[in-house]
Amino acid sequence: MFAEFKKFIARGNVLDLAVGVVIGAAFGKITTSLTQSVLMPVIGAIFGTVDFSNKFIVLGSVPEGYEGSMTNYAELKEAGVNMIGYGDLLTQILNFLIIAFALFMIVRGVNRMMDAMEEEKKQAEATAAKEAVPTDPTLDTLKEILAELKRKD
Repeated sequence: MFAEFKKFIARGNVLDLAVGVVIGAAFGKITTSLTQSVLMPVIGAIFGTVDFSNKFIVLGSVPEGYEGSMTNYAELKEAGVNMIGYGDLLTQILNFLIIAFALFMIVRGVNRMMDAMEEEKKQAEATAAKEAVPTDPTLDTLKEILAELKRKD
């Protein structure tokens, strides 16, 4: 069973998938940092706040004896207050759009590169096909005789 598992893990597709997951996780961290550290402060400055994580709507009542901040989402959630945290949703949607756009640009670049390589290959094949036309020695001889006859006229 271990040998079969080892064979499964050693397959190219599994290794490619593992590399993709690791790179994807690292790319996700970069995107999250870009969103939280660069874009959200700019968007927050436009809309009047920098921290979207504290944007929420309270649905239930606050428990008696709660002494925390009424504007802190994490404290209210810990106290058991029912809320809709739309600020986090906005942040996650923005993260998704950034990742989707970045992946689109990568795939677009790779597709253009692959198209260019395919075009070069077609041109090379066409050139090779033109140069590789076999000639018949008899045909060459007949062409030489025809050229001589034309010169004599």
